[in-house]
Amino acid sequence: MEEPSLISQAAIIPLPSDLRFSGSELRLKSPIPLFFPQNIEQIREIADICCKIQRSIGGPALLPTNCDTIDKRYLGIFLTINENGLHKDDAYLLRIDEDDLRISASSPKGLFYGMQSLMQLLSTTSLGNDEIKLPTLEISDSPRFDWRGMHLDVSRHFFPVEFIKKCINLLAFHKMNIFHWHLTDDQGWRIEIKKYARLTEIGAWRTESDGKRYGGFYSQAEIRDIVHYARARHVTIVPEIELPGHASAALAAYPKLSCTGGPFEVETKWGIFDDVYCVGQDSTFAFLENVLSEVAELFPGPYIHIGGDECPKARWQSHELCQRRKKDVGLANENNLQSYFISRIGRHLDSLGKRLVGWDEILDGGAPETATIMAWRSAEKGIEAALAGHNVVMTPMPFCYFDHYQGQTNERKAIGGFTPLEKVYEFEPVPQELPSALSRHIIGAQGNVWTEYMPNESHVEYMMFPRICALSEVLWSPPETRSLPAFRERLRPHLQRLETWGVNYRRLTD
Repeated sequence: MEEPSLISQAAIIPLPSDLRFSGSELRLKSPIPLFFPQNIEQIREIADICCKIQRSIGGPALLPTNCDTIDKRYLGIFLTINENGLHKDDAYLLRIDEDDLRISASSPKGLFYGMQSLMQLLSTTSLGNDEIKLPTLEISDSPRFDWRGMHLDVSRHFFPVEFIKKCINLLAFHKMNIFHWHLTDDQGWRIEIKKYARLTEIGAWRTESDGKRYGGFYSQAEIRDIVHYARARHVTIVPEIELPGHASAALAAYPKLSCTGGPFEVETKWGIFDDVYCVGQDSTFAFLENVLSEVAELFPGPYIHIGGDECPKARWQSHELCQRRKKDVGLANENNLQSYFISRIGRHLDSLGKRLVGWDEILDGGAPETATIMAWRSAEKGIEAALAGHNVVMTPMPFCYFDHYQGQTNERKAIGGFTPLEKVYEFEPVPQELPSALSRHIIGAQGNVWTEYMPNESHVEYMMFPRICALSEVLWSPPETRSLPAFRERLRPHLQRLETWGVNYRRLTD
């Protein structure tokens, strides 16, 4: 790896695993031909997508060009598929010589990530008069973690399809590959389920304190469109359907799924509510299995998140059917009853070919053996999960909750806490206390955007950026290469790219 001052000139975020300059330069004219083999449709799609992103961030235009044979008589960008010792499908090699610029990878995904690095280089190297000067260099790059994610809550506040796509585009630009979509909660049900129309007829809408109706939902056609959009950008969407708690919106639509029978309203306040899905009724599980079957058809990725957090047990403790269930199954307490609930849902997800993900409360009473645990309450919960043999996504509040304040004064409204950019950048997903033999269970991390106090897209962007930039580097780059001062130096031109893109990021304070 080169000296920090040279790397800062490149201003690539996240920082590549290995970047070496060779002391010369390559000059190109805009528009720059982007050559790709015409017989690989995925690469054509990458070329088209990257041209659109390049227009968003500024810099020289790219011109997608079919090219069956790589011919060095042409000066442009060449995308090639070959192994070259790149055994991971998300690894790439980017080489710029005095008369050649090419990106090679073993898969289209690697080419896509290589293009994100190149576009960042191109956006800071224009000389005017459509001429571009690039430093000669070689980048050999691959990610540290497989799960590089961001969570967005669309229940507390609802956001349109175009904004969801913008978020996905921005994640992909930072080589993030997971979009955790929090689709249901007490304050709104946001996904169309054909078998249960009342979920969106009633559960998607609430009456605010001023009497106005608020809400919205995504049709299945819109979801399929978004899923296709994300897949083309190598982003996997992980849908979250909250259970057994945070169910007020669903219970407002189908009150018989509760212990009391209702009636209920979609909640307008934030918090935790006692009414949850009834574990004593088989009809509860029939409903949820039908819902999850439709969800599984919409989302081709391997994971479905089932929530599992903050579930009060008061209704179960006083309900005859729930207590009978506890006795019949031979359970000691209500935590074990929640474990029964989660395990039963987990078996259904197994039958659908999906992997269950849940917040770390599903460890209480015992989680399904194959469950992936999302450790949010503390890093210790991640250690507990790994020791039990679970894969873990680390997302502890002090480092990864982007609904916290970023500064001490003159900030946009937040739920509380204090998670500045520097705190995010110093995050280490693999706890020191975890035995090294178990570190393989830490599959990555994510930032969480809970939107109780984010009523519009501008506010969400302000809370995401630039903290998501810092997290992308934590999850992609080798820890020994990271430096906060060097990161901040690269961040300044990077934020200019985001501004050109129309992103409302929080300004740096020094």
